[in-house]
Amino acid sequence: MNEMPIDLAAVNWVYVGVLAIFVFLTSLVGALLTFQSRTWGAFLSAVLFVIVFVMWSYYPHNLPLPTRLTAGAEVERPPAGMPAQTAPEKPSSPITDITPPQNPVTDVTPQPSNQ
Repeated sequence: MNEMPIDLAAVNWVYVGVLAIFVFLTSLVGALLTFQSRTWGAFLSAVLFVIVFVMWSYYPHNLPLPTRLTAGAEVERPPAGMPAQTAPEKPSSPITDITPPQNPVTDVTPQPSNQ
């Protein structure tokens, strides 16, 4: 039997569950608001899901909510209106700025003695 290409242990099941709840609720609201019309219900459900998903994933609510499919560490985003901080530039060292000789055979720089 072939092995499944998806590692189910790596799935963030909380995030998948939250999205499933969103889909269920938006489908229910879409069906209720369109009086059981399947086409308009599906359209309204899709629009409502997009709104809820964007609000959940990208609105700066500063709550510890699962907002990514990966279970890795979250990258902390600055609050809305605040500029993102960048890492300071590393100062250049005078030792690393020295270039080695182009041709070691013609280089006549005296070598230190080991006496």
